[in-house]
Amino acid sequence: MKVKILFVILMITALVLGGCAPTETPSTSEPVDEVVEEPAEPQETDEVTEEVTETIELRFVYYTDGEELMRPLIEKFMAENEDITVVLDIVPYTFIDEQLPIQVEAGEGPDIARITNFAAFPDKLLDLREYVSDPAYYEANFAAPILSALSYGGFPDEYTITGPYVNKTLFDQAGIPLPEGETTWEEWTDLTTQVAEATGTDFAIAVDRTGHRVAGPAMSMGATLIDENNDFTIDTPGFRQFVELIKTWFDDGLMPEELWLTGDALNNCIDWFKTGDMVMCMTGSWQINTMVNDVGDAFDWVVVPNPTGEGGSTGIAGGAAIVAFNDTEHPEAVAKLMEFLYAPENYSVISAGMPSLPAQKDVAEMGVDFETDSPMVLSALETFTAEVPKLQDQAVLLNVHPYAFAYYRNSANRIAQYLAGELTLDEMIANLQSDIDTAIAESN
Repeated sequence: MKVKILFVILMITALVLGGCAPTETPSTSEPVDEVVEEPAEPQETDEVTEEVTETIELRFVYYTDGEELMRPLIEKFMAENEDITVVLDIVPYTFIDEQLPIQVEAGEGPDIARITNFAAFPDKLLDLREYVSDPAYYEANFAAPILSALSYGGFPDEYTITGPYVNKTLFDQAGIPLPEGETTWEEWTDLTTQVAEATGTDFAIAVDRTGHRVAGPAMSMGATLIDENNDFTIDTPGFRQFVELIKTWFDDGLMPEELWLTGDALNNCIDWFKTGDMVMCMTGSWQINTMVNDVGDAFDWVVVPNPTGEGGSTGIAGGAAIVAFNDTEHPEAVAKLMEFLYAPENYSVISAGMPSLPAQKDVAEMGVDFETDSPMVLSALETFTAEVPKLQDQAVLLNVHPYAFAYYRNSANRIAQYLAGELTLDEMIANLQSDIDTAIAESN
């Protein structure tokens, strides 16, 4: 905001000296004209205008994934908008998941943040349609269910799909060809066990320690986790079937015990896979960048289609989103930054550099020039893209479900108790359903 402060100094000096004429008397001297001093002209002063520019500061909380790509974009934005300073606050993901909702609820949150739990901020997001220059473009370029889940207060900055990674080098060393066509989880379990035994690899197969990664295989096996009433239903055959399969991996030593028993909700099998100590890891598309940076050409790896079952072959759609909070003191500036970030020329920078699947329709249609020469990366992106048409409806709805957090936060610990023998399968199912129901009731 520009403020004009006018300082006007008016100095008017008038000195009027009047002479009094004497009484007329005869005089022999020459007449003297009466002298009258004219009033001084008012002194002209220049108007002094001083402009003061108020700098707006926005706080943007961003977790570490993609930091090296976001920083240059923020610098570019500030160069184009000199009256706006953006403080990029890099935090661990646990802060986003656990602390950010508390800060926002207390009115101490940032202006903008990158989140994954879309339902964590009810009635706290800024409706961008009221502030961006082209709300029609905003609505047209992102999936309506996602925008609705975000209360039109943000946009997805990537699209993710869950799916399995396989160490092709180990298959080649074992002399076992990768399967073609539809393959079940049981068949993959048998194949990866053979490869691990033939190559002396520590672990054959595993899935990340989270209900998010468990959901896709369970749905493929026929589970209905979200029923026709939009409620969570854990006691379903497909869910039981896949959890029982994980139990065999655990009991037979096919996966690391600490992956599920350490209690860290962020444990994932990619830590073992990228070191060559695991044949197959069920994780997701966001790990492509990890494979590029941490594995390089140490071994060949591939992403394979999600295994099939009674429910077909499906992963879980998801991703992160950048959102704006409605208690910001600068909604216009926030909207300007958001519009800058989802503009195709800027949005594609993140998609290309991560690399990640773009959720912005214009960017997806134009195509992304992924910053990689790796045929493994390009193949992985193609495979994940091919998974999109196979997604079940519930696989798309899960991540944006208003009570997804209730399932995510409780499922990993309950499954871990079952794996450790602390609960029977029936007890685990009953307790998990109770946890979810309680969490939903408390949130309401």
